[in-house]
Amino acid sequence: MTNNLDHIDRAILRCLQGDASLSQRELAEKVGLSQNACWRRLKALNENGVLQGATARIDRAKLGLDLVVFVMLRTRHHSADWLETFRRHVLTIPEVVDFHRIGGDYDYQLKVVTEDMTSYDKVYQRLIAGVELDSVTSYFAMEAIAEGRPLPL
Repeated sequence: MTNNLDHIDRAILRCLQGDASLSQRELAEKVGLSQNACWRRLKALNENGVLQGATARIDRAKLGLDLVVFVMLRTRHHSADWLETFRRHVLTIPEVVDFHRIGGDYDYQLKVVTEDMTSYDKVYQRLIAGVELDSVTSYFAMEAIAEGRPLPL
């Protein structure tokens, strides 16, 4: 579908990335469409999987979630079965907010958000208890310069 997105679809997506709480009327006005035409485009974007629901952006610091850790993992295991076991295990840890298989010196990268070092240590213990890993390296964020930026449309 991405090849079929025109400038209006992209404008709709840019507006929603900025504020997903816009009413259909407000969104239609912003992109220069009637409400009905805007609704049809939103419906198509949802049906084609381009739009995948709406979420709220939450200020983690206001909730006491002050520690962000990027966890780099290496493993000697690369089978599909091991990956599925590992995937299921990691997804049981709610503090893991991003999870990627990557290329380079490491095999996986996790982004962990938690209260403090003691809380992170509990996450770390859960992580290493579930599967065999070759190495775990943690990088602690000092400052979030840009976080949750919109996709470049």
